[in-house]
Amino acid sequence: MSELRAKAKDFDSRLYEKMQVILPSIGDLELYEFGYALKNLCPPQGWDSIHPLPGREIETLVSQRGFYEAIHTRRIAGDRIVLDEVIQRLTQMLIVGLLDGLYSVDWVNEHFYFDIRAFLFFHRTRYYTDEVLSHFGGKPALQFAAKQRQLEHLQEIGYREFSHANAEIDQAFIDCVVKLVSARGTPILITLAGPTAAGKTEIMARLLAAFAAQGKRITTIEMDNFLLDRDIRGENPMGVLTSHFELFKQCLKDIRQGKRVSIPRYDFINATSSHDQTGILKPGCTPLVVEPADVIFIEGNFPFQLPEISEAIGIKVVYLTDDPIRLKRKWKRDIDFRKKYDPTFFVNRYFKTQFLRGDDCYAPQMRCCDIVVDTTGAALWLTPQIAAILDQS
Repeated sequence: MSELRAKAKDFDSRLYEKMQVILPSIGDLELYEFGYALKNLCPPQGWDSIHPLPGREIETLVSQRGFYEAIHTRRIAGDRIVLDEVIQRLTQMLIVGLLDGLYSVDWVNEHFYFDIRAFLFFHRTRYYTDEVLSHFGGKPALQFAAKQRQLEHLQEIGYREFSHANAEIDQAFIDCVVKLVSARGTPILITLAGPTAAGKTEIMARLLAAFAAQGKRITTIEMDNFLLDRDIRGENPMGVLTSHFELFKQCLKDIRQGKRVSIPRYDFINATSSHDQTGILKPGCTPLVVEPADVIFIEGNFPFQLPEISEAIGIKVVYLTDDPIRLKRKWKRDIDFRKKYDPTFFVNRYFKTQFLRGDDCYAPQMRCCDIVVDTTGAALWLTPQIAAILDQS
Protein backbone atom coordinates (compact mmCIF):
# COMPACT_ATOMS: atom_id res chain seq x y z
CA MET A 1 0.00 0.00 0.00
CA SER A 2 1.43 3.39 -0.96
CA GLU A 3 2.23 5.98 1.71
CA LEU A 4 -0.52 8.24 0.33
CA ARG A 5 -3.15 5.51 0.52
CA ALA A 6 -2.05 4.52 4.02
CA LYS A 7 -2.30 8.13 5.16
CA ALA A 8 -5.82 8.44 3.69
CA LYS A 9 -6.91 5.22 5.39
CA ASP A 10 -5.56 6.44 8.72
CA PHE A 11 -7.39 9.76 8.28
CA ASP A 12 -10.68 7.92 7.59
CA SER A 13 -10.24 5.59 10.59
CA ARG A 14 -9.41 8.36 13.06
CA LEU A 15 -12.30 10.51 11.87
CA TYR A 16 -14.67 7.53 11.96
CA GLU A 17 -13.90 7.03 15.65
CA LYS A 18 -14.15 10.75 16.45
CA MET A 19 -17.45 11.15 14.60
CA GLN A 20 -19.04 8.37 16.63
CA VAL A 21 -18.51 10.59 19.68
CA ILE A 22 -20.19 13.46 17.84
CA LEU A 23 -23.03 11.26 16.59
CA PRO A 24 -23.21 7.65 17.85
CA SER A 25 -25.29 6.54 14.86
CA ILE A 26 -22.19 6.94 12.69
CA GLY A 27 -21.35 3.53 14.14
CA ASP A 28 -24.22 2.09 12.11
CA LEU A 29 -22.03 2.62 9.06
CA GLU A 30 -19.18 0.33 8.17
CA LEU A 31 -15.84 2.08 7.87
CA TYR A 32 -15.79 1.58 4.10
CA GLU A 33 -19.29 3.16 3.83
CA PHE A 34 -18.06 6.08 5.89
CA GLY A 35 -15.10 6.36 3.55
CA TYR A 36 -17.32 6.46 0.46
CA ALA A 37 -19.19 9.48 1.82
CA LEU A 38 -16.05 11.18 3.13
CA LYS A 39 -14.39 10.93 -0.29
CA ASN A 40 -16.98 13.36 -1.67
CA LEU A 41 -15.76 15.98 0.80
CA CYS A 42 -12.03 15.53 0.28
CA PRO A 43 -10.57 18.69 -1.32
CA PRO A 44 -8.63 18.25 -4.60
CA GLN A 45 -5.38 19.17 -2.84
CA GLY A 46 -6.04 16.79 0.05
CA TRP A 47 -7.02 17.36 3.67
CA ASP A 48 -3.70 19.05 4.44
CA SER A 49 -4.91 21.99 2.34
CA ILE A 50 -7.68 22.77 4.87
CA HIS A 51 -6.72 25.33 7.51
CA PRO A 52 -9.57 25.67 10.04
CA LEU A 53 -10.49 29.05 11.49
CA PRO A 54 -10.43 29.53 15.26
CA GLY A 55 -13.69 28.53 16.91
CA ARG A 56 -14.60 32.11 17.83
CA GLU A 57 -14.29 33.18 14.21
CA ILE A 58 -16.51 30.33 13.08
CA GLU A 59 -19.13 31.26 15.70
CA THR A 60 -19.11 34.81 14.38
CA LEU A 61 -19.28 33.63 10.77
CA VAL A 62 -22.32 31.38 11.20
CA SER A 63 -24.22 34.00 13.20
CA GLN A 64 -24.25 36.51 10.33
CA ARG A 65 -26.99 36.77 7.71
CA GLY A 66 -24.49 37.40 4.96
CA PHE A 67 -22.97 33.95 5.44
CA TYR A 68 -26.30 32.34 4.48
CA GLU A 69 -27.39 34.90 1.91
CA ALA A 70 -24.23 34.18 -0.08
CA ILE A 71 -25.12 30.51 -0.52
CA HIS A 72 -26.20 29.49 -4.02
CA THR A 73 -28.89 26.82 -3.95
CA ARG A 74 -28.70 25.97 -7.67
CA ARG A 75 -25.01 26.23 -8.53
CA ILE A 76 -24.48 24.17 -11.69
CA ALA A 77 -21.35 22.24 -12.66
CA GLY A 78 -21.63 20.33 -15.89
CA ASP A 79 -25.19 19.06 -16.00
CA ARG A 80 -25.99 18.88 -12.29
CA ILE A 81 -26.53 20.98 -9.20
CA VAL A 82 -23.54 20.89 -6.87
CA LEU A 83 -23.05 21.56 -3.18
CA ASP A 84 -22.29 25.20 -2.46
CA GLU A 85 -18.62 25.64 -1.61
CA VAL A 86 -19.46 27.66 1.54
CA ILE A 87 -21.33 24.68 2.99
CA GLN A 88 -18.64 22.21 1.96
CA ARG A 89 -15.84 24.38 3.33
CA LEU A 90 -17.49 24.62 6.75
CA THR A 91 -17.72 20.84 7.11
CA GLN A 92 -14.14 20.42 5.90
CA MET A 93 -12.91 22.87 8.56
CA LEU A 94 -14.90 21.16 11.30
CA ILE A 95 -13.57 17.74 10.31
CA VAL A 96 -9.93 18.84 10.29
CA GLY A 97 -10.38 20.95 13.42
CA LEU A 98 -11.83 17.98 15.28
CA LEU A 99 -8.96 15.68 14.32
CA ASP A 100 -6.32 18.31 15.09
CA GLY A 101 -7.85 19.07 18.49
CA LEU A 102 -8.66 22.67 17.57
CA TYR A 103 -12.36 22.07 18.27
CA SER A 104 -13.73 20.03 21.16
CA VAL A 105 -16.59 17.59 20.70
CA ASP A 106 -18.68 19.63 23.14
CA TRP A 107 -18.08 22.83 21.19
CA VAL A 108 -19.00 21.22 17.89
CA ASN A 109 -22.18 19.70 19.31
CA GLU A 110 -23.16 22.99 20.90
CA HIS A 111 -23.07 24.89 17.62
CA PHE A 112 -23.58 22.23 14.95
CA TYR A 113 -25.25 18.92 14.18
CA PHE A 114 -24.23 16.27 11.68
CA ASP A 115 -26.70 14.79 9.21
CA ILE A 116 -25.69 11.37 7.90
CA ARG A 117 -27.58 11.49 4.62
CA ALA A 118 -26.23 14.90 3.69
CA PHE A 119 -22.91 13.91 5.30
CA LEU A 120 -22.46 17.50 6.39
CA PHE A 121 -22.47 19.67 9.47
CA PHE A 122 -25.34 22.14 9.80
CA HIS A 123 -25.45 25.13 12.14
CA ARG A 124 -27.93 24.84 15.02
CA THR A 125 -30.61 27.52 15.01
CA ARG A 126 -30.98 29.17 18.39
CA TYR A 127 -34.70 29.56 19.05
CA TYR A 128 -34.73 30.26 22.79
CA THR A 129 -33.23 33.70 23.17
CA ASP A 130 -33.25 35.54 26.50
CA GLU A 131 -36.18 37.60 25.23
CA VAL A 132 -38.20 34.49 24.36
CA LEU A 133 -37.47 32.88 27.72
CA SER A 134 -38.53 36.05 29.51
CA HIS A 135 -41.76 36.18 27.48
CA PHE A 136 -42.66 32.72 28.84
CA GLY A 137 -41.62 33.32 32.43
CA GLY A 138 -38.31 31.51 32.16
CA LYS A 139 -39.51 27.90 32.12
CA PRO A 140 -42.04 25.64 30.38
CA ALA A 141 -45.46 25.08 31.91
CA LEU A 142 -45.31 21.33 31.21
CA GLN A 143 -42.37 19.04 30.52
CA PHE A 144 -42.39 15.41 29.39
CA ALA A 145 -39.72 12.84 28.58
CA ALA A 146 -37.91 13.92 25.39
CA LYS A 147 -38.68 10.82 23.35
CA GLN A 148 -37.40 12.25 20.08
CA ARG A 149 -33.95 11.28 21.33
CA GLN A 150 -34.90 7.73 20.40
CA LEU A 151 -34.90 8.86 16.76
CA GLU A 152 -31.34 10.16 16.70
CA HIS A 153 -29.91 6.95 15.23
CA LEU A 154 -32.25 7.07 12.20
CA GLN A 155 -31.12 8.47 8.86
CA GLU A 156 -34.64 9.62 8.05
CA ILE A 157 -37.89 9.72 10.03
CA GLY A 158 -41.40 8.76 8.97
CA TYR A 159 -44.51 10.23 10.55
CA ARG A 160 -45.33 7.07 12.51
CA GLU A 161 -42.11 7.27 14.56
CA PHE A 162 -42.41 11.04 14.83
CA SER A 163 -45.99 11.05 16.12
CA HIS A 164 -45.31 8.24 18.59
CA ALA A 165 -42.42 10.20 20.10
CA ASN A 166 -44.61 13.31 20.40
CA ALA A 167 -47.76 11.66 21.78
CA GLU A 168 -47.65 13.17 25.28
CA ILE A 169 -46.74 16.73 24.33
CA ASP A 170 -49.23 16.75 21.44
CA GLN A 171 -52.11 15.63 23.64
CA ALA A 172 -51.22 18.18 26.30
CA PHE A 173 -51.27 20.89 23.64
CA ILE A 174 -54.63 19.78 22.25
CA ASP A 175 -56.15 19.75 25.75
CA CYS A 176 -54.74 23.21 26.39
CA VAL A 177 -56.21 24.74 23.21
CA VAL A 178 -59.62 23.15 23.77
CA LYS A 179 -59.73 24.65 27.28
CA LEU A 180 -58.62 28.05 26.01
CA VAL A 181 -61.34 28.18 23.36
CA SER A 182 -63.93 27.25 25.97
CA ALA A 183 -62.65 30.01 28.26
CA ARG A 184 -62.39 32.72 25.60
CA GLY A 185 -65.50 31.91 23.60
CA THR A 186 -66.20 31.79 19.88
CA PRO A 187 -65.81 32.76 17.11
CA ILE A 188 -62.07 32.68 17.64
CA LEU A 189 -59.08 32.86 15.31
CA ILE A 190 -56.18 30.48 15.90
CA THR A 191 -52.79 30.58 14.18
CA LEU A 192 -50.41 27.65 14.22
CA ALA A 193 -47.05 28.60 12.75
CA GLY A 194 -43.71 26.85 12.69
CA PRO A 195 -40.83 25.63 10.55
CA THR A 196 -41.25 23.21 7.68
CA ALA A 197 -41.64 19.53 8.69
CA ALA A 198 -42.34 20.44 12.32
CA GLY A 199 -45.63 18.54 12.11
CA LYS A 200 -48.06 21.47 11.76
CA THR A 201 -50.35 19.80 9.23
CA GLU A 202 -50.76 16.67 11.32
CA ILE A 203 -51.39 18.43 14.65
CA MET A 204 -53.83 20.77 12.90
CA ALA A 205 -55.84 17.75 11.72
CA ARG A 206 -56.01 16.44 15.28
CA LEU A 207 -57.13 19.82 16.60
CA LEU A 208 -59.86 19.96 13.96
CA ALA A 209 -61.04 16.52 15.00
CA ALA A 210 -61.11 17.56 18.67
CA PHE A 211 -63.32 20.56 17.95
CA ALA A 212 -65.53 18.61 15.55
CA ALA A 213 -66.15 16.08 18.33
CA GLN A 214 -67.52 18.96 20.41
CA GLY A 215 -69.91 19.93 17.62
CA LYS A 216 -68.12 23.17 16.80
CA ARG A 217 -68.12 24.61 13.30
CA ILE A 218 -64.57 24.76 11.95
CA THR A 219 -62.93 26.36 8.96
CA THR A 220 -59.47 27.29 7.75
CA ILE A 221 -58.03 30.26 5.89
CA GLU A 222 -54.83 29.50 4.01
CA MET A 223 -52.48 32.47 3.95
CA ASP A 224 -50.92 31.43 0.64
CA ASN A 225 -54.20 32.28 -1.11
CA PHE A 226 -53.43 35.93 -0.42
CA LEU A 227 -50.17 35.86 -2.40
CA LEU A 228 -49.76 38.26 -5.32
CA ASP A 229 -48.77 36.87 -8.71
CA ARG A 230 -45.20 35.58 -8.73
CA ASP A 231 -44.15 37.98 -11.49
CA ILE A 232 -45.15 40.81 -9.14
CA ARG A 233 -43.63 39.56 -5.91
CA GLY A 234 -40.61 37.78 -7.42
CA GLU A 235 -39.01 35.27 -5.07
CA ASN A 236 -39.77 37.36 -1.99
CA PRO A 237 -41.64 35.54 0.80
CA MET A 238 -45.11 36.53 1.87
CA GLY A 239 -45.28 39.94 3.46
CA VAL A 240 -47.23 43.18 3.43
CA LEU A 241 -45.87 44.10 -0.01
CA THR A 242 -46.19 40.65 -1.59
CA SER A 243 -49.75 39.81 -0.55
CA HIS A 244 -53.30 41.13 -0.69
CA PHE A 245 -52.75 42.48 2.79
CA GLU A 246 -55.73 44.82 3.02
CA LEU A 247 -58.05 42.03 1.82
CA PHE A 248 -56.56 39.76 4.47
CA LYS A 249 -57.20 42.26 7.26
CA GLN A 250 -60.79 42.79 6.14
CA CYS A 251 -61.31 39.03 5.93
CA LEU A 252 -60.22 38.56 9.54
CA LYS A 253 -62.49 41.37 10.70
CA ASP A 254 -65.54 40.04 8.86
CA ILE A 255 -65.20 36.40 9.81
CA ARG A 256 -64.80 37.31 13.48
CA GLN A 257 -68.17 39.00 13.17
CA GLY A 258 -69.73 35.79 11.89
CA LYS A 259 -69.87 36.87 8.25
CA ARG A 260 -69.24 34.77 5.16
CA VAL A 261 -66.09 36.03 3.43
CA SER A 262 -64.84 35.96 -0.14
CA ILE A 263 -61.07 35.69 -0.45
CA PRO A 264 -58.54 35.42 -3.29
CA ARG A 265 -57.80 32.04 -4.82
CA TYR A 266 -54.15 31.34 -5.61
CA ASP A 267 -53.24 29.09 -8.54
CA PHE A 268 -50.15 27.22 -7.34
CA ILE A 269 -49.43 25.73 -10.76
CA ASN A 270 -49.38 29.03 -12.65
CA ALA A 271 -48.36 31.10 -9.60
CA THR A 272 -51.13 33.62 -10.15
CA SER A 273 -53.85 35.14 -7.99
CA SER A 274 -57.53 35.43 -8.81
CA HIS A 275 -57.22 39.13 -7.92
CA ASP A 276 -55.09 41.86 -9.45
CA GLN A 277 -52.54 43.89 -7.51
CA THR A 278 -55.22 46.37 -6.40
CA GLY A 279 -57.41 43.60 -4.95
CA ILE A 280 -59.98 43.51 -7.77
CA LEU A 281 -61.21 40.11 -9.02
CA LYS A 282 -59.77 39.36 -12.45
CA PRO A 283 -62.18 38.58 -15.32
CA GLY A 284 -62.99 34.88 -15.53
CA CYS A 285 -61.63 34.10 -12.06
CA THR A 286 -63.55 32.73 -9.09
CA PRO A 287 -62.75 33.64 -5.49
CA LEU A 288 -62.87 31.26 -2.55
CA VAL A 289 -65.78 31.49 -0.13
CA VAL A 290 -65.21 30.85 3.57
CA GLU A 291 -68.29 30.20 5.66
CA PRO A 292 -68.67 31.50 9.24
CA ALA A 293 -67.41 29.15 11.94
CA ASP A 294 -66.79 28.89 15.66
CA VAL A 295 -63.08 28.11 15.27
CA ILE A 296 -61.10 29.59 12.38
CA PHE A 297 -57.57 28.36 11.77
CA ILE A 298 -55.17 30.64 9.91
CA GLU A 299 -52.65 28.49 8.04
CA GLY A 300 -49.25 30.02 7.31
CA ASN A 301 -46.25 31.61 9.00
CA PHE A 302 -47.23 35.18 8.22
CA PRO A 303 -48.09 37.55 9.83
CA PHE A 304 -49.17 37.26 13.45
CA GLN A 305 -46.19 39.19 14.78
CA LEU A 306 -47.63 42.35 13.16
CA PRO A 307 -49.60 44.25 15.85
CA GLU A 308 -52.56 45.02 13.58
CA ILE A 309 -52.97 41.29 12.88
CA SER A 310 -51.88 39.92 16.24
CA GLU A 311 -54.68 41.74 18.06
CA ALA A 312 -57.32 39.95 15.98
CA ILE A 313 -56.01 36.45 16.70
CA GLY A 314 -57.28 34.77 19.84
CA ILE A 315 -54.62 32.06 20.21
CA LYS A 316 -51.17 32.31 18.63
CA VAL A 317 -49.08 29.14 18.56
CA VAL A 318 -45.58 28.26 17.37
CA TYR A 319 -45.23 24.51 16.84
CA LEU A 320 -41.52 23.82 16.96
CA THR A 321 -39.28 20.86 16.19
CA ASP A 322 -35.49 21.24 16.17
CA ASP A 323 -33.67 21.42 12.85
CA PRO A 324 -31.95 17.97 12.94
CA ILE A 325 -35.24 16.11 13.38
CA ARG A 326 -37.03 18.19 10.76
CA LEU A 327 -34.23 17.53 8.29
CA LYS A 328 -34.62 13.79 8.81
CA ARG A 329 -38.39 14.12 8.29
CA LYS A 330 -37.82 16.03 5.07
CA TRP A 331 -35.41 13.41 3.73
CA LYS A 332 -38.16 10.80 4.01
CA ARG A 333 -41.11 13.00 3.06
CA ASP A 334 -39.74 15.32 0.40
CA ILE A 335 -36.95 13.27 -1.16
CA ASP A 336 -37.95 9.61 -0.72
CA PHE A 337 -41.73 9.90 -1.04
CA ARG A 338 -42.60 13.14 -2.82
CA LYS A 339 -39.37 13.23 -4.85
CA LYS A 340 -39.87 16.97 -4.64
CA TYR A 341 -36.30 18.24 -4.93
CA ASP A 342 -32.94 17.44 -6.37
CA PRO A 343 -31.10 16.16 -3.26
CA THR A 344 -28.20 18.60 -3.55
CA PHE A 345 -30.51 21.55 -4.11
CA PHE A 346 -32.44 20.34 -1.08
CA VAL A 347 -29.31 20.37 1.09
CA ASN A 348 -28.21 23.79 -0.16
CA ARG A 349 -31.67 25.23 0.45
CA TYR A 350 -32.12 23.73 3.91
CA PHE A 351 -28.70 24.93 5.05
CA LYS A 352 -29.34 28.43 3.70
CA THR A 353 -32.87 29.01 4.90
CA GLN A 354 -32.98 27.74 8.48
CA PHE A 355 -31.02 30.63 9.95
CA LEU A 356 -32.76 33.21 7.76
CA ARG A 357 -36.27 31.92 8.48
CA GLY A 358 -35.47 31.71 12.17
CA ASP A 359 -34.25 35.29 12.15
CA ASP A 360 -37.06 36.69 9.99
CA CYS A 361 -40.01 34.64 11.10
CA TYR A 362 -39.82 32.28 14.07
CA ALA A 363 -37.84 34.44 16.49
CA PRO A 364 -40.31 37.35 16.14
CA GLN A 365 -43.25 34.95 16.45
CA MET A 366 -41.87 33.28 19.57
CA ARG A 367 -41.45 36.70 21.18
CA CYS A 368 -45.15 37.47 20.83
CA CYS A 369 -47.07 34.18 20.65
CA ASP A 370 -49.19 32.66 23.42
CA ILE A 371 -47.93 29.08 23.23
CA VAL A 372 -44.81 27.30 22.02
CA VAL A 373 -45.06 23.54 21.55
CA ASP A 374 -41.50 22.21 21.53
CA THR A 375 -41.79 18.60 20.42
CA THR A 376 -38.03 17.95 20.53
CA GLY A 377 -37.77 19.18 24.10
CA ALA A 378 -41.24 17.73 24.88
CA ALA A 379 -42.09 21.06 26.51
CA LEU A 380 -45.23 23.20 26.48
CA TRP A 381 -44.46 26.89 26.97
CA LEU A 382 -47.29 29.24 28.03
CA THR A 383 -47.21 32.95 28.67
CA PRO A 384 -48.17 33.88 32.24
CA GLN A 385 -51.45 35.32 30.91
CA ILE A 386 -52.41 32.08 29.17
CA ALA A 387 -51.35 30.01 32.17
CA ALA A 388 -53.58 32.16 34.40
CA ILE A 389 -56.59 31.64 32.10
CA LEU A 390 -56.08 27.88 32.15
CA ASP A 391 -55.70 27.86 35.93
CA GLN A 392 -59.09 29.54 36.24
CA SER A 393 -60.88 27.27 33.77
